[in-house]
Amino acid sequence: MSKAEFKFSTPIRVRWMECDAQGIVFNGAYLGYLEIAQAEYFRNLGFSIYRIAQQGYFDSAVVKADLEFKAPARVDEQLELYARVTRIGNTSLTLRVEIYPEDSERLLTLIEAVYVGFYAESGTTRPVPDSIRALIDHYEATGEVLPLTRFPELAEAAGFIQE
Repeated sequence: MSKAEFKFSTPIRVRWMECDAQGIVFNGAYLGYLEIAQAEYFRNLGFSIYRIAQQGYFDSAVVKADLEFKAPARVDEQLELYARVTRIGNTSLTLRVEIYPEDSERLLTLIEAVYVGFYAESGTTRPVPDSIRALIDHYEATGEVLPLTRFPELAEAAGFIQE
């Protein structure tokens, strides 16, 4: 994909704690970058994935993550995390994250992760809520974020007071 195919990106700076002795980002740190991209993607849609999970509205877990390393990122480098949901199934969604140096077209890392909705109490799968599906579908098609007021149950779980 090219950066132009993404509606969302967020910047980060590589910290020393994410690097090996040579100042190159350690492979395990990329799952942290995935977490940042996922959390910020959904914040951009108007809600915290952590809060809605705490409220029992929807929780998910990573069941698969593929990482492809093209070039190293280094300590103190400014990076851009480009994220998009590429697929929504009945109980799962796939998030694609591409990592680039700031203001560059040089792809450093590609991550594809599959998240499955589940009930924390039982560990059984659960469907992706229609509200989240609608928000994502609309955003990925248009780049426009729909107001949470259109989804009262999600808005309540997200902590927005309805009047």
